[in-house]
Amino acid sequence: MTLPKPNPGLLIPILAVLAGIVLYLLDPLPLQGLRNNVFDQYQRWQPRPYQETPVRIIDIDDESLTRLGQWPWPRTRIAELVDRLRAAEAAAIAFDVMFAEPDRTSPAAILKVWQPGPELRRQLAALPDHDAVLARSLARGGVVLGHALIRTGPPPPHFATPFRVVDLGTSSLPYLHAFKGTIAALPELQDAAAGNGAITFVPDSDGVVRRVPLLLRLGDHAIPSLVTEALRVAQGARNLMVKTDAETGTGIQSVRIGALEVPTTTDGQVWVHYTRPQAARYIPAWRVLAGQVPAESLQGHILLVGTSAQGLMDLRFSPLGGMIPGVESHAQAIEQALLGIHLSRPNWGPGLEMLGILIGGLLVGFIGLSAGALMSAVTVAVILAVTGAGSWYAYARHGWLLDPVAPALVLVAIFILASLHHHINSERRQRWVRKAFSRYVSPNLVTHLIDHPGQLELGGSRRECSFIFTDLAGFTNLMEKLDPVEAVALLNDYLDSMIHIAFEHEGTLDRIVGDAVAIMFSAPVEQPDHRRRALSCAMAMHRYAQRFSAAANARGVPFGATRIGVHTGAVTVGNFGGSTIFDYRALGDPVNTASRLESVNKQLGTLVCVSEATLSGCPGSVARPVGKLVLKGKTLPLMVYQPVIPDEGAQAQADPDYEAAYRQMAANDPQAMACFERLAAVRPDDPLVRLHLGRLRKGQAGEVIVFTEK
Repeated sequence: MTLPKPNPGLLIPILAVLAGIVLYLLDPLPLQGLRNNVFDQYQRWQPRPYQETPVRIIDIDDESLTRLGQWPWPRTRIAELVDRLRAAEAAAIAFDVMFAEPDRTSPAAILKVWQPGPELRRQLAALPDHDAVLARSLARGGVVLGHALIRTGPPPPHFATPFRVVDLGTSSLPYLHAFKGTIAALPELQDAAAGNGAITFVPDSDGVVRRVPLLLRLGDHAIPSLVTEALRVAQGARNLMVKTDAETGTGIQSVRIGALEVPTTTDGQVWVHYTRPQAARYIPAWRVLAGQVPAESLQGHILLVGTSAQGLMDLRFSPLGGMIPGVESHAQAIEQALLGIHLSRPNWGPGLEMLGILIGGLLVGFIGLSAGALMSAVTVAVILAVTGAGSWYAYARHGWLLDPVAPALVLVAIFILASLHHHINSERRQRWVRKAFSRYVSPNLVTHLIDHPGQLELGGSRRECSFIFTDLAGFTNLMEKLDPVEAVALLNDYLDSMIHIAFEHEGTLDRIVGDAVAIMFSAPVEQPDHRRRALSCAMAMHRYAQRFSAAANARGVPFGATRIGVHTGAVTVGNFGGSTIFDYRALGDPVNTASRLESVNKQLGTLVCVSEATLSGCPGSVARPVGKLVLKGKTLPLMVYQPVIPDEGAQAQADPDYEAAYRQMAANDPQAMACFERLAAVRPDDPLVRLHLGRLRKGQAGEVIVFTEK
């Protein structure tokens, strides 16, 4: 028992799925970009509906700068702003601006620049330092200062930690985005503030801020962001509880800030579910300083002080398209934390996506290898539609961000590879079938039907064609004398070469009946030179048959001569036979006439007869007239010729002596018999000379010959 031969094509979906999973795990930037673009599109289709939330942005906008002067403002003005916001009983005030350098408008700084006289120096020295004024304002509580982390540089000489980060599980440090240094506020301001939060984003490679960090790593310490500190200070909490997955080591799960537990990415960030721009979120800073903002509109609110001014360059790309102030990303992250609305990439999401790649990829691959193109395409389309719809449903209904891109790309790649392999195999099979089918049907017919499948239907058309009929003399007797196996092998060799000659001349095999062969030209493909092709093919067949017969007889096998008839006429060609089987053939009297011309060779003593209808389309051909034959069952005579067939490469020579004698006979000239007698004396084996001399001796003058037998 032999084992079935393995199909190497089955490895394609398996290897492609493995490659897809590896690609998914490597997560290259182009793949991240495509995935993020899909998530951005989801947000554009369905942004977070804006709900009234106690979060406002105190905006240092262009009008505030116009009214109050260029940035940076004196720290006394910042202190005034803080005092006004605190007086309105804000829950927390967070600065998305930095105070890393001393105030250049402080009296001490002015003294260095102006170099005033003693009296003015005394007066300026008596004024309070602006940074000290701001520090006293901050010390009254509720204020969070911002600082900007940097990847390189020394650790900060002073960094206040009014917070405490507690890990529930393994250490969160390995998962956090790491920074070595920071640009922090002045030490006295840090120590006075209730919170100290990083304003740093970790945008994607395209610069879009899709996530806002809750925790970051500074050296060997986990520190909170501005968002985290604003929420912590607003609740009066101190501890930040970080939950990590100790068993799977998949990173950070959530951060508890006071009473709020906020789910995060594995690196401690939150996906921001953006709303469309809302004017109600912004309060111009100049209006607060002008006392034009009612206290009740600020009471209990988390207030973020930032800027939308174009010149201050704190603008970020938004997933919704366009640019927004960086402070708004902080504000929207705080809003969704308070509302308990979160976007998330669930921990089980990558596993589900890889499972989709595995199952979907194998399904698409195996269907693509075995099914047709339409079935494969429909399968891929359905799986892609289900993948996309499932991803959208997860986002719209649950806020889950499931990646449809990686599975879709892998499925499409597998579909292309499987379809390509299937196509190559189909072409290989078609070539094999064409080659095999061509052993039963003419290659030009096979090619024509493949190129024009619509013509594979019952029916026919009227067309002029040329026909060759051949028959092997005495083969029935030969079959009785030879061993059947030897006889069949001999016949197959003979027929194989005869048919090969026909195919070389682009003839169509009409039928094989025993040792007889029928060939037609100009069907199914029209051939304007079908007469010339038919005559040339008949002559080549005659040469081959003569050589084959001579070789067989030399071996002691009495192989007979091959008789050939060639005729041209209008016939009906097409598919016949009914719905069960197609038989492509020609029907009409010219077919029968060609067959009669083949058989009449036996009575004429010739081996090849060609009608005038065929010879008329073969200019330059040399042939001897046989006569006007009235075949059995016919009433009209048919002019028939015997082509002069020289050896391969030789030039055909006319026979003027025979033609002169034939003309005399056709004209009923009494001298015709004498001419044929002289020819018979010179060439006693010439079949046409013997034929006409015999007729003339019987008193049958003229060129019309009537046959009473087939």
